[in-house]
Amino acid sequence: MATLIETTTRNDWTREEIADLFDLPFDELMYRAQTVHRAHHAPSEVQLCTLLSIKTGGCPEDCGYCSQSVAADSGVKATKLMDVQAVLQRAAEAKDAGSQRFCMGAAWRNPKDRDMDAIIQMIAGVRGMGMETCMTLGMLTPEQAQRLGEAGLDYYNHNIDTSPERYGDVITTRTFGERLDTLENVRSAGINVCCGGIVGMGETRADRVGFVHALATLPRHPESVPVNALVPVKGTVLGDMLADTPLAKIDDIEFVRTVAVARITMPLSMVRLSAGRESMGEATQALCFMAGANSIFTGDKLLTAGNRGDSADAALFAKLGVRPMEAPEPMRVCEAAE
Repeated sequence: MATLIETTTRNDWTREEIADLFDLPFDELMYRAQTVHRAHHAPSEVQLCTLLSIKTGGCPEDCGYCSQSVAADSGVKATKLMDVQAVLQRAAEAKDAGSQRFCMGAAWRNPKDRDMDAIIQMIAGVRGMGMETCMTLGMLTPEQAQRLGEAGLDYYNHNIDTSPERYGDVITTRTFGERLDTLENVRSAGINVCCGGIVGMGETRADRVGFVHALATLPRHPESVPVNALVPVKGTVLGDMLADTPLAKIDDIEFVRTVAVARITMPLSMVRLSAGRESMGEATQALCFMAGANSIFTGDKLLTAGNRGDSADAALFAKLGVRPMEAPEPMRVCEAAE
């Protein structure tokens, strides 16, 4: 007898239900994920996004995975905020290469008010090109979020990174609750949320269950959910840890399971296959698309880490019969929370 697969959106997932999804036979999990995906998204379409570091290095946070932290001995040098016109030039190049969304990231704990005018100009300029805009600038005050919302920012990225229980082992300079506070400020300002995390940081499957649970039980699911595979960087806490204990790295099938569970529990979200693709084989990426991933970062660089590059992506898409989504009009900002 066929299993009835639920395709509706829920915010009341339990950890037990999510753990049961992870435990499904792989073919059954993929079938369910693909069924949910096709109920809400066009099959074989993937959104192309580009990520630019508009301010690199010197971040006071101690995130154990990040080469841009002042606590890391990674060799990344701190830079000033990029000039607005230089950012817009890179956005124009990304659009010419087929990107529909331009994401801008600054290595800050939080933006300073003196930087906001330039940030607003970047948003206006990218939107004027007909691209969706996304920013990741660290923690935001309600007032800063409101300014970004009024400027028309489409998405704000602020990842929870991992499960609430694992969080303190990865970051000590801000709390999991502070992450949620920024998400609430973003929602209240009428900006769509981009929020996901990183797997392969030596966590357990229970941590991956907790990570998905934290996202899937938010009052409103993130419109974008990036799932990153840790890129171990020498000189970072986690990069050095994985160099000493390589078995801690997540295996490909478990990574695909994580993508599939994210798709099932957050059916309307864009699930982005993010950092770590450079080291993934084509078969693993293909499985991720089958599991419901429908967004990627293009180009040969993600902030300070490598990426596969446009030609490699085009070749893979041709093999799989995958097509880039057509560029939409800049997304209307969601209604502010009551």
